[in-house]
Amino acid sequence: MAAAPRNRMRRIAALFAAFALCGCNTGVGAGAGEGGGGADTADATPVSDSDAKTRTAHRPALALFTSLPIFWAEGDIDALLDGKTRDHWAKAVIAREYALQPVDRLTQLGNPANGGVQRLFMAQPRALAGDENVALDSWVRGGGRLVLLADPMLEAHSEYGLGDRRRPEAMAMLSPILARWGLELAYDEAQGEGWRMAPTPMPLPISQAGHFRLTGKGHDSHCETQAGGLIARCRIGDGTVLAIADAALLQDGDTPVESAKTALRAMLKTLEAPL
Repeated sequence: MAAAPRNRMRRIAALFAAFALCGCNTGVGAGAGEGGGGADTADATPVSDSDAKTRTAHRPALALFTSLPIFWAEGDIDALLDGKTRDHWAKAVIAREYALQPVDRLTQLGNPANGGVQRLFMAQPRALAGDENVALDSWVRGGGRLVLLADPMLEAHSEYGLGDRRRPEAMAMLSPILARWGLELAYDEAQGEGWRMAPTPMPLPISQAGHFRLTGKGHDSHCETQAGGLIARCRIGDGTVLAIADAALLQDGDTPVESAKTALRAMLKTLEAPL
């Protein structure tokens, strides 16, 4: 195993841990702390109008590919036009640092080294078509930076019934691309129910989480797992992947579970880690 990839992975891991050095409670409860006046107060920090405009103008772009109602809220056309829907809390968290750009197909990413998308957030995406697997793999190897939340057992509330294609995916079905990178997503049915904090440097609330296994069969990729496989960090070609086998912190778009905002910000900060 080459020393250079190992050192890069350590630098990324160190940065990821650094963003966890904040005052956060270790208990988990819906609405406690965040969204309910708790320790996470970053969204409430006063910002002048001029500073806000400058910050907005200089935000880097972040592509979003998800089955969750993060960019577009659930609801029929009448509800959307009447303003009766509420934005997902994660949209505002992401928009503080990035210009969010939803994509319908991963073939739209382009070349990250030549004017294409450079950063991508995939949260419980739908199953990928064959050409999308190829496009995503090529994009990462070309220098793309990806944060991926892939949950094998997501219990997100939805306005849409079972079988409706607009409903968030209950299971992440990404086996082809994960296998290409030397990963396999698994689920332990014997685990307990309910929220708990993951054994990670950053505060990360999880529920019914999966775990990644290293297959040793990845193509020109270097991955390491942490926290019992909950997290996988990969260097693939010139790009990086941070994969987390749980997306439960995003399943309630109205009220974030405690430390969810802090965890999301820490994940996105890894997109800016030096290689």
